Amino acid sequence: MSTSRIFDDYTPKMKTKSRAYLYWNYSRAKLGFPAVFLFCFLFFIAGFLSSSLRSQSQKEVSGVRQRGRQLDSVEYDLMAHGKTGDDSISIIPFQVISWRPRAFYFPKFATPEQCRHIINMARSNLEPSKLALRKGESEKPQNVRTSMGTFLSASQDGTGVLDAIEEKIARATKLPRTHYEDFNVLRYELGQKYDSHLDAFPPEHYGPQKSQRVATFLVYLSDVEEGGETAFPYENGLSMDGSFDFKKCIGLKVKPRMGDGFLFYSLYPNNTIDPISLHGSCPVIKGEKWVVTKWIRDQQSPF
Repeated sequence: MSTSRIFDDYTPKMKTKSRAYLYWNYSRAKLGFPAVFLFCFLFFIAGFLSSSLRSQSQKEVSGVRQRGRQLDSVEYDLMAHGKTGDDSISIIPFQVISWRPRAFYFPKFATPEQCRHIINMARSNLEPSKLALRKGESEKPQNVRTSMGTFLSASQDGTGVLDAIEEKIARATKLPRTHYEDFNVLRYELGQKYDSHLDAFPPEHYGPQKSQRVATFLVYLSDVEEGGETAFPYENGLSMDGSFDFKKCIGLKVKPRMGDGFLFYSLYPNNTIDPISLHGSCPVIKGEKWVVTKWIRDQQSPF
């Protein structure tokens, strides 16, 4: 080996490497095998835990975890509020079911006790459900809407249950109670249904309207063993070629579950009617369906 080669290798960098190597050998000899083994074991555990946490985080971000997660408890600093405002923060969990139509699911919106109370209030006053009449129509027997129902106002309930439900609907929708129609409690027995329809009233069919139904909030008062779903056949623009049979139960379906709430909007933000909000109540195949409907207007409601 040439003298220049030896000189080139003998640099400060190589000195450092040599010292580190000697120090490692010396330390390993001094510490012994048990200490080295313990160090390696701890290093392995730290790496494994880090990898597991990173993998779990990636799963949550990618949407692999589909199960509901408990809301974290967070402290908030309240803002000063007006005369009609609140002195507390409201947190009402919901899930976006669809953006076409705009539809939102509110799990466990009402308690089982509240649901049973509303059913008991309505049961003795049920009558055959009616249809809004189009221009030139007169009331006659029909097979479009076959449920039984009745109307209730919050002021009729001395227990405060309907008042509490209505107030919670206002917080969920951010729409004031002064724009609400009375509660419409409905019962669907075996085979009963409501064919697909709009909750808003197209002026070309119903004449000029002083106000329109902006949104509908449903609270399912009972479980249904089979059937009874709320169905949106035009969801995301499907079946809109004019060939749809309005008596069919197809498209996006929401299954009734006691206490769950469901909100959908009948109007676009520009106050025109959303045709994709067309919906129906599928026939009950097994069991019985109870639901309470709250229609919300764009003007202060005269109802």
